[in-house]
Amino acid sequence: MAILYFEEAEVGKLRTAGPYLVSKEEIIEFARKYDPQPFHIDEEAAARSVFAGLTASGAHTFAIVISLLPRAQPYSLRILAGLGWDELRLPIPVRPADELDLDVAILEKRESKSNSDRGIVRNQIHLRNQKREIVLQCINTVLVARRPAES
Repeated sequence: MAILYFEEAEVGKLRTAGPYLVSKEEIIEFARKYDPQPFHIDEEAAARSVFAGLTASGAHTFAIVISLLPRAQPYSLRILAGLGWDELRLPIPVRPADELDLDVAILEKRESKSNSDRGIVRNQIHLRNQKREIVLQCINTVLVARRPAES
């Protein structure tokens, strides 16, 4: 996989990863540990909830995004650090047997004002299910290395 420096990052350039198959067991296991709401851990309670069935926790859905980001193809940015996440939305719940795919597009980039060896890149992230419905969307901001000067 190609690793791009800040200078090579192009606005609009797309990376993708997936599919990621979500199992009922994974949903329940994650929720028991991190978000033990009845609609995440108990199928009968979930059936009576506003979701009318078992759903993955939002934290679980976000964790799937984090797990897919390093696998995004056809390139990777030479990321120095994550700077934040904005406008996180979960419009549709993730359910057992969903197959999720990640799309990451560069929204904008700018040079760092304080350090000339790096730049800042903002990405639009969409996680979609097998029906291509968006289950998570957000913007992330990362610090990306500039190409080192040749000696």
